[in-house]
Formats: sequence, structure tokens, C-alpha cells
Amino acid sequence: MTPAALPLATPRAAKPRPWLWRVQSLLSNYLPLLLMALLASGTWWLVKNTPLLDTPGELAPPRHIPDYRMANFEIQRIGADGRLNVQIAGAELRHYPDTDTIEIDQARVRAVAPDGSLAIAEAKRAISNGDGSDMQLIGDVRLRRLPPGSGENAPAQLEVRGEFLQALANSEILRSHLPVTIRQGSSTLNTRNFEYRHLTGQVSFTGRAQGQIASRDGR
Repeated sequence: MTPAALPLATPRAAKPRPWLWRVQSLLSNYLPLLLMALLASGTWWLVKNTPLLDTPGELAPPRHIPDYRMANFEIQRIGADGRLNVQIAGAELRHYPDTDTIEIDQARVRAVAPDGSLAIAEAKRAISNGDGSDMQLIGDVRLRRLPPGSGENAPAQLEVRGEFLQALANSEILRSHLPVTIRQGSSTLNTRNFEYRHLTGQVSFTGRAQGQIASRDGR
């Protein structure tokens, strides 16, 4: 008896990556510099230690009244190589001694990575605690990451827009409890909230999220 030939095994098609996994992979490649743009460590120290022209002779009980202001200001932090690392600008800066907080109207933060990538964060208002470990952007928040060597008007590699964004320096977390829109190329994601943990590279959402994630070939 001639043995019957067994049919060739059909190769299994690779399972497509879960949609959420693709979103997390996309964001974890671009969010670290946006987080850096918000943390701007050391710059807040510079703001708080800016010499004042008028220093009161006696310390008054702290009230929620600014003890100093700066209008139409721009503060830069230069690295050891002489290059600009972080720049903070705004229409007005106020420091409140009772809560040791800094508020900025029409805030704009620029951060430059070692590879030349540029991150720009803008908002109607920014609030930070005294050591810069907790920074909040409020109102018409826009974060962009631009490729190395491009101008500020170049298409962004990643853009995050919403009404609120918080950066926590000690735990390296970027999050929002309000809806945000995230765009990268032709991919768009609308979420009710989000949280990015830089130490683990994890991006998480709760509630309903809608979006379109384009493939590498643009389809």
C-alpha cells in the first residue's frame, strides 16, 4: 500500500498587534521629550532666585498676594556645551509666597534634546510648585515635538491638545484627567483622559477612546 501524502501545513498568519499596544508603542517613542519640555528642572530655581530690586526689610505674614512679578519675560537655561536646553517665556510671571507657587500667563516652554529635536509646550496659564516637581498647563494646551533641524512651523512628529495637562517630575508622569487629542502623522486618537509613565514607557487610558492608527505605508 502506498502511503497517502499528508497535505502541507498552511502557515499561520501573524496576529495583528492589539490596537492599544500600537498606540502605546507610538506614543512612547515621542512623549519623553514632551515630558522634558514641561519639567524644565533647574529653570524654576533660576526664576525663584532672580534678584529683586525692592526687598522688604521685615517679613510680613504670608498672604496670597504675589511678592514679585515679571512681565513679558524670557528665561533661558544653557547647557555646558553652550547650547540652549530650556526656554520659558510668558506674558506675566507671579510668585505667591504663601503657597510657594509660580503662575505664568500665556506660558511657552521650549526644550531641545541632544539630537536636536524640539519640544514646545503652550498654554493660557501654567502653575508650578516651588521646586518644579508638579507643573500644570491649563487652557488651550498644545504640545508639539518637531524633528531635528526643523523650524517651529514644521509639521509636528507628535502633537497633544487639550484643556489640561500635568507633569510630575519625581515620578516622571505626564497625564490629564480631561479629554485630549493626540496626533502623529495621519494617526489621531481622542481620549477622555490619559497617563504616560516614563519610567515604564506605559501609556494608559480609561473610559472610551476613539481614533485612527495609520500603518507605516500610510493605509
